[in-house]
Amino acid sequence: MKKYVCVHGHFYQPPRENPWLEAVELQDSASPYHDWNERITAECYAPNAHSRRLNGENRIERIVNNYSKISFNFGPTLLSWMKQKAPDILSAILEADKESQNRFSGHGSAIAQCYNHLIMPLANARDRLTQVAWGIRDFESRFKRAPEGMWLPECAVDLDSLEALAQFGIQFTILSPFQANRVRPLDGAEWRDVNGGKVDPSMAYRVNLPSGRSIAVFFYDAPVAQAVAFERLLTDGGRFADRLVGACNDERTWDQLVHVATDGESYGHHFRYGDMALAYALKRIEANPDVCLTVYGEFLESHPPTHEVELHEPSAWSCPHGVDRWRRDCGCNSGGHGGWNQSWREPLRNAFDWLRDQLATRFETQAGSLLKDPWTARDEYINVILDRSPDNIHAFFGRHATHELDDGEQVAALRMLEVQRHAMLMYTSCGWFFDELSGLETVQVIQYAARAVQLARELWNEDLESGFVDLLSKAKSNIPENSDGRVIYERFVKPAVVTRNTVGAHYAISSIFEAYPVDARLYAFSFHQEDRQMFTAGAARLALGRARITFEITRSWDWLTYGVLYMGSHNLNCWVHLNGHPGDYGGLLKEAREAFDRADFPEIIRLMDRHFGQTQYSLKNLFRDEQRKLLNQILTATREEIHAAYRLIADRHSTLLRFMADLHVPLLEGLKMAVEVVLNSEIRDQFESDHLDVERVRSVLAECHATKVTLDRDTLAYSIKGYFDRLSERLLKTPEDADLLRRLIDAAKLLPELPFEKNLWKPQNVYFEISRTVRPQLVERAKNGDEAAALWEQLLCEFGTALGFAVPAEPEVEVSATTQAGKSELPALVGAH
Repeated sequence: MKKYVCVHGHFYQPPRENPWLEAVELQDSASPYHDWNERITAECYAPNAHSRRLNGENRIERIVNNYSKISFNFGPTLLSWMKQKAPDILSAILEADKESQNRFSGHGSAIAQCYNHLIMPLANARDRLTQVAWGIRDFESRFKRAPEGMWLPECAVDLDSLEALAQFGIQFTILSPFQANRVRPLDGAEWRDVNGGKVDPSMAYRVNLPSGRSIAVFFYDAPVAQAVAFERLLTDGGRFADRLVGACNDERTWDQLVHVATDGESYGHHFRYGDMALAYALKRIEANPDVCLTVYGEFLESHPPTHEVELHEPSAWSCPHGVDRWRRDCGCNSGGHGGWNQSWREPLRNAFDWLRDQLATRFETQAGSLLKDPWTARDEYINVILDRSPDNIHAFFGRHATHELDDGEQVAALRMLEVQRHAMLMYTSCGWFFDELSGLETVQVIQYAARAVQLARELWNEDLESGFVDLLSKAKSNIPENSDGRVIYERFVKPAVVTRNTVGAHYAISSIFEAYPVDARLYAFSFHQEDRQMFTAGAARLALGRARITFEITRSWDWLTYGVLYMGSHNLNCWVHLNGHPGDYGGLLKEAREAFDRADFPEIIRLMDRHFGQTQYSLKNLFRDEQRKLLNQILTATREEIHAAYRLIADRHSTLLRFMADLHVPLLEGLKMAVEVVLNSEIRDQFESDHLDVERVRSVLAECHATKVTLDRDTLAYSIKGYFDRLSERLLKTPEDADLLRRLIDAAKLLPELPFEKNLWKPQNVYFEISRTVRPQLVERAKNGDEAAALWEQLLCEFGTALGFAVPAEPEVEVSATTQAGKSELPALVGAH
């Protein structure tokens, strides 16, 4: 009897992209990171790609890629974001899957996921098939192989969902043991009741489907999964390993599999250093001769099902009431809001179902004149989503168009397919999972619905918004001021709606502060500048111009004419006009220039109103990231003025603050605040520059200690991380630069004096890479009498020690792909003498 262990991580974030910009905007709640995707990547997805294994002295002995030794799935929309914003982490994930195929008999660690995490049993038949088709195609495009398994969002299952998986050749999925109803051997013996999670999780089971197909299911070990997710098992990697191995039962007479499935975010985001606990547990299990690490595909190949199972349907892993958490007030919620209810869930779903059906009817009838089979085209539209290049779009229409489409017909067809994409995105499960209708996740899915409504209006000149909002109004908020779905739509959704005019206004306003090239790209829009005139007088600026705007998703375009008057600080007026000159453009330029030369701003405003109309835009109309960026520019002078005032107070009275601190008397709050601002700013500025003065930082830290001021830990930690990240990236590109290495060493030696935790993830990764790929060559050169190489090797070891590594006397001989390709000689060492 053999024992096998498998750990599965479901790595997922809901799509957070602004539906109009196709990008995740700034999220202040994720500070100091830009958004929650970026933050969770830093806390979980990246650490698991480069996890630290410690020795008995709590020093790093190795950095490992956890993904190569576990089973995992990533949400396709998350990987799409990662491709743009964290390509190195995506690359590590893909490489781990390749490595795992060598480890697990040709079976990869990765499995697919239904595309945008909607609840499959609540989807209609067409959406179920498209979700599976898109999930598989997305997986194939990234992992370069077909998936063997597929994760069902929230493990929500019924026979129709399994039929969709089996129809596309998916071999298995993973469920909670509480979703099993009864089992029996395949030889047709009596059914045995396994309700209440009593199913034996040590084997795969077959589900026989009405179509005659079948699919295998694995039921994870619930007690161990519960301990990982909720009982802090990840505080001790050894205990985690023991718990997994200990779940094997010696009374079983067959080869048995112990496996857990949890949110992957447990390994680092929910539990800090959870990735390190996982790395240690995997090492310990690998060292156990009685146990084999495996993944589901490998185990299934050698251990096909011997038992059949019937499921509770519909059912899910996070709701004991079937799938009611995503359609009614079943009592499931995230907790912490006593007295709230989730009765809003049902009318929200009803509103979405009504909108989906309205859109489907129009899609089916209207798209038929352009697409041979609209629904087949929708299933294959994922190929366009993955590659929106003109050549690929042309090839797509070559396969699906009823005839050669002209530009306008292509735009219409793409708009109709985008309607369908957003009509599925609006069903993302997180919209119903949490407690409140006005929560971020629910507002996000309503925004996807609003985008579908807007596209439908552009396509068919029909107003579906009023009917949708009427139904939405039946959903009631727990927060009195938010009232119901109609109020939430007006308050949080409509202000986020982007129109062609607001896109033009954003371009025009931001161009006052940033010189765009003739051809520029902002989010999902490209701009070609036909004409631009800028006039300045002190802080005041006047810009007029024309540009062509193209929405790259649907290829639709407009001519933009604009005028912007900036009068300093936050005082700005903007006017835009689409598709045609607003009156006499040449005359407008002449009159506006003359009024600006006279500094007659009221006349400019009257002139613009006459030519453009009285609709004006301001800094409030900028997209969030650019708005924050421009506000920071505008506030620079204000910040400097405030800081100068604080500096004056601190310089005059810091000795008094020291004296009061020494007497242990209450400090003057105003004086303490001034000194805190100045000292924290000086430390931050040191690390935000590339010329760190270590002794100055030590002096400021001593001053902080003497005056009892509080360090701004989060802000300083982020600045320190940025300093080490920047210099480490340079070191990776020029590892021979001994002077750069010395600067990093000096900064690393300063870190113990900073009384808070620092993020050294990047420099540690860089050191480990250089120690494996460059150090072996330098050691050989040093042995042959190269003094510069010997000094460099000494500096590298010093850097590793400062970063917390157990530095081996002899380096690991592991040559990188670039070295193998011919980089056998290092450049001359810089600054090593």
